[in-house]
Amino acid sequence: MRLTVVTFGSDGDTRPFAVLTQALMHAGHDVHLFAEQASLGLAQALGVPHTALAGDVLATLPPGGPDTALTSRDALQTLRRLLRLIADNTPSWTQTIAEHARTSDAVLFSGLSMFAGLGAALELGKPHLGLWLQPITPTRQRCSPMMPPMKLPGWLNHLSYRALHATLWRYYGKPANAARRQLFGGPERARMRLDCPILYGISPQLMARPTDWPVTHQLCGHWSTPLDHWQAPAALQDFLAAGPAPIYIGLGSASCFLRRKGLDAITVAVAGRRALFYPGWSDIRAADLPQNFHVVGPTPHSWLLPRCSLAIHHGGAGTTHAAARAGIPSIVMPFGGDQFFWADCLTTAGVAPKYVPAPKATADSLRAAIEFTQTDAVRARASALGAALAREDGVGEAVRRITTLLGASAAAQTLAPVNT
Repeated sequence: MRLTVVTFGSDGDTRPFAVLTQALMHAGHDVHLFAEQASLGLAQALGVPHTALAGDVLATLPPGGPDTALTSRDALQTLRRLLRLIADNTPSWTQTIAEHARTSDAVLFSGLSMFAGLGAALELGKPHLGLWLQPITPTRQRCSPMMPPMKLPGWLNHLSYRALHATLWRYYGKPANAARRQLFGGPERARMRLDCPILYGISPQLMARPTDWPVTHQLCGHWSTPLDHWQAPAALQDFLAAGPAPIYIGLGSASCFLRRKGLDAITVAVAGRRALFYPGWSDIRAADLPQNFHVVGPTPHSWLLPRCSLAIHHGGAGTTHAAARAGIPSIVMPFGGDQFFWADCLTTAGVAPKYVPAPKATADSLRAAIEFTQTDAVRARASALGAALAREDGVGEAVRRITTLLGASAAAQTLAPVNT
């Protein structure tokens, strides 16, 4: 089959889809990936055909190094720039996606460009399905991952997802709807509903599948990065060989919000232990860190984290799964979005202490968290969780389900576009 795969966001939003796209190619499909320009490094390394969608996520982030002040107004401006990026580029995304999708058998969509992909699929009459790294399917059994974890009545849990969908439509869907009318004509849609099959790159070890989900919404397991052609730099290999397993500290794209106060809290809490620091999308340099810290560039978590003793991270979906799969405890410093949800998943699994939001983290709270992760019970639970995730084949399961959903005539009928 010829497939169009669409996403937009940070590195963490694109890497799993580069891995999945490669696996679909190996299964004999003709696949093309569309994603944000700065996030396509792994796709290029894996030999995945790809096209950069218009827009630069990096340009929306707050500037400056750790000693530059960052206010709540700066954070709000970052959100406004991101929303403007979506509104300005959705027409280009829709057109670019549609050009490829015209000759595709199906469109697979996710991320900030989800409604552009969905809109193109609907107008072209193409089968389509969602690919997600966070649960967006309504359920009465837990609240939306975009809310702080809390226990609510079932009807409020379900309503929280409806609120999430309304928000997605307001900021992502309406620009896509306008672009669809501009490119294809026809009447305005009141809503482009996300009622198609959805496959999740989520491990059931971290989140049990809700029993009230539709049968076409399934957890596949994490879509982890292969290591076939990656070689660690000599400096990193030398550092790892020079002493005991270090602490890994990486906040991904959220690192751009880390300033001196938070950085000092981390370095004081680490207290001279060997540490690896990944700057992510920040301007933090080796000169900003003590000598016991070794700065690393982009490194596959599936290679690096099993060589570490502990991961301090922001709670992104990919890092959360990678730390769990590595069999090591985590300390999560969430900044926003679904990061609180993943932090709670690790706490529930018993492999991480109760999270402290990144802006409120102190040296004392992080020091206590490190002590929690060093207990035998926590490390035993982390090891058992890692062994369970290692038995999963999330990528293979996703490929099998995609092939089944799109290959059978009955499934193709189920996937037919819905007029809304």
